[in-house]
Amino acid sequence: MIKETAKDVIKKEAEAIYGLLDRIDDNFEAAVNSILNLSGRVIITGMGKSGIIGKKIAATLSSTGTPALFLHPVEAIHGDLGIVTKSDIVLVISKSGDTAELHQLIPAFKRLGLKIIVFIGETNSPLAERADIIINCSVPNEACLNNLVPTSSSTAAAVMGDALAVALLEQRGFTADDFAQLHPGGSLGRRLLVRVSDIMHTGDKIPIVTPNATVEETLIVMSQGMLGMAAVANSDGTLAGVFTDGDLRRISEKGNGFMQSKISGVMTKNPLTISPDAILDEVLALYEKHKITALVVVDDSHRPVGAIHIHDILQSKLV
Repeated sequence: MIKETAKDVIKKEAEAIYGLLDRIDDNFEAAVNSILNLSGRVIITGMGKSGIIGKKIAATLSSTGTPALFLHPVEAIHGDLGIVTKSDIVLVISKSGDTAELHQLIPAFKRLGLKIIVFIGETNSPLAERADIIINCSVPNEACLNNLVPTSSSTAAAVMGDALAVALLEQRGFTADDFAQLHPGGSLGRRLLVRVSDIMHTGDKIPIVTPNATVEETLIVMSQGMLGMAAVANSDGTLAGVFTDGDLRRISEKGNGFMQSKISGVMTKNPLTISPDAILDEVLALYEKHKITALVVVDDSHRPVGAIHIHDILQSKLV
């Protein structure tokens, strides 16, 4: 019985979300365009579970390039209306459309000349009648047995809020870099903000040899660098190739006598490299795709300026 009940809840909420597809209409587009042309913020309000969903939507909008804040209706009618300006827009979330505290707020919003968008479950309600843009978030039934507890309805409002936020961020051309700027404290934000140049090995810590170096000499440099590879640089400083632990295994399989071979004859030519300005996600993508553990970092002239190992990223705790 427990499993069946849980499955029924998920089924009803999924059906409620699917039903929203037909509600993405001209009203939804008008809401997006109104917010895009806004010079102020999106003021979101709602009571009870609608208020909790409103807080979530405000957070999602703010983190994706649309300044927003949640205003509790009770606190608003007791002084917090002072945070609302004439350049803002209001998003009211309500299942019934007949909440007393919200009714008290509407005249104050109207006096400021604010456009009012509603996410509403009852499109014929008093609140809907006073709104400028109506987004229908009604659901056939709540997921609870008695059709009382806000479940499907609150889920529908949350999903419509996500649809609004994503539509806005795409219209704004909001990028991963923009996201990172707003999330410097999170691991994802740090991965998008931190550059290769921030954690790469530089100077004497870059294992570099000349093309005339022997394999034996190169192995000594590799051991000192502890990166599992050495860069091979031409006389003009440009990168000629790399020699890795993998290259060593391959030439050792051919028999003895390779230790005095010139590295230029056994190195990997035209190796993968990375720019010092690359973000860590780019490095991780190369590591994953090519199954490598270290990269030479080169400048615009293809000169080695650093080296980065997968362990450097792991030790930075950015992944």
